[in-house]
Amino acid sequence: MPFQIRDLGGGDLPRLVELNTAAMPAVPLTPLEQMIALLERADHAFGILAPAETGSPPDRSYPGDAPGVAEEETLAGFVIAFGPGSDYASENYRFFEDRAAENRRPHLYVDRIVVASPFRGRRLGRALYSRVFAIARAEGRVEVTCEVNLDPPNPGSLAFHGRLGFAEVGRQHTKGGSVQVALLAASVDL
Repeated sequence: MPFQIRDLGGGDLPRLVELNTAAMPAVPLTPLEQMIALLERADHAFGILAPAETGSPPDRSYPGDAPGVAEEETLAGFVIAFGPGSDYASENYRFFEDRAAENRRPHLYVDRIVVASPFRGRRLGRALYSRVFAIARAEGRVEVTCEVNLDPPNPGSLAFHGRLGFAEVGRQHTKGGSVQVALLAASVDL
């Protein structure tokens, strides 16, 4: 079964919190109440569905399996993004809002992208970003922006974003100085 991308809804909240918590410290802890508020403010929130992991090879069948029965799906990853002018207090989002105002570079800000560890390496992150860039182009944005932790380090995410054409446009300390991030931007024309 191919992966499918769809908008997120209220029924996804428990899984979003679960995925987000498992991805810490690459993303901030976001309890259910905060996740609800985040989704209410977000301009875009969508996830990628994948066949549920069963621990067995996907092409293996078992006695008694009904032919043609679809495998159960699971939310394997998600993106939460904000456009210009959002009422969002994130220090990193504010950096890009200030930069956009100074340089006239309207952006689509990816607040977080998470892919569950069993599904990493299957190009799900790339598929999610493909949709992000399509949305940015359709909305007339010049670039897609995000941040990646430098301290605590997240070298895998830095490498992933580099492969997608993101370049560092700044650095800042956040959360009272406990986290340092690389602020990244990629042209929607890539």
